[in-house]
Amino acid sequence: MKKVVLSGMNISDIEEMMTALKESKFRAKQIHNWIYLKSVSTIDEMTNLSLSFREQLNQIAQVTQTKIKRKQVSQDGTIKYLVEFEDGECVETVLMRFDNRANLTACVSSQVGCAVNCSFCATGKGGFKRNLTASEIVEQVLTIQRDTGLKVTNVVFMGQGEPLLNLENVIAAINILNTDCQIGARRITVSTSGIAPKIAEFAKANSQSTLAWSLHAPINSIRDKIMPINKKYPIELMKKALSEYFEIAGRRVTIEYLLIKDLTDTLECAKALSELLNGMKCNVNLIPYNPVSENSYQKPSNNAIMKFKYLLEHSGKKVTVRLERGADIDAACGQLRGKVEQ
Repeated sequence: MKKVVLSGMNISDIEEMMTALKESKFRAKQIHNWIYLKSVSTIDEMTNLSLSFREQLNQIAQVTQTKIKRKQVSQDGTIKYLVEFEDGECVETVLMRFDNRANLTACVSSQVGCAVNCSFCATGKGGFKRNLTASEIVEQVLTIQRDTGLKVTNVVFMGQGEPLLNLENVIAAINILNTDCQIGARRITVSTSGIAPKIAEFAKANSQSTLAWSLHAPINSIRDKIMPINKKYPIELMKKALSEYFEIAGRRVTIEYLLIKDLTDTLECAKALSELLNGMKCNVNLIPYNPVSENSYQKPSNNAIMKFKYLLEHSGKKVTVRLERGADIDAACGQLRGKVEQ
């Protein structure tokens, strides 16, 4: 008999299971707390349940089927996990720590592979395989907590895959992370390459989390080359969709912008970006390019990064430069692959 997987169930699901077992709803609350707040990996660890009940539960259920296939620890404390699901498919998920901050951020994947295939990103090179279920997305956060004994405080959907092409499962996962794992909705960020028709749907379903647009180039001719999705949903269409997003959600978006040497870090691009963002309710996060073996793009100099930041700030926008985390273990932005290295 195939066992029921408890991880990914909400309190109502577990209560229904307890009713079938002729147990009280209080048992459901105990089990729920062990899974989501104490991050246990087995029923035997649920020590406030009687031994006989644990034995009964073990016959029909298990906490998780997810396994850590590989774990790498960066010099800066970043941890990258290759997580394996029941069908043998794997994704990478990353725990990021920042000096002098209490926040622990999980960067989660939403798909196995990616169909968007941006030229600067390693993930799309292997193609798209399938969407992750809501439980599989949540399992990435729970896997981190089980392994480290630490509480994840922030979640960013910036791992493998395009979240808005798996929107139903992403929204369901956010609800579990918020309600069951008790991670504040405003501490969850969903990053999209720009699936314009899904923006309003995301806003209506989840107006409290942050939306980030991976813009990466302010001119269609450049963006077409590095992000093929732009040919379907060009910059002007996305700008209109983001205006509608602000009307629905009332929240600023984050504009993610990749600085590639001599391509997107130029004075021309800085001016074009300033003009594009004029009137938009947004903050800007600059991302110095992290090299991958699949292309010849290069990281800009620190001087070029600071000059670009200075020019943008003069347009009146709040601009930050993303701290590079985990580059030595290929865990930085754009470096996730999700495959087992031979």
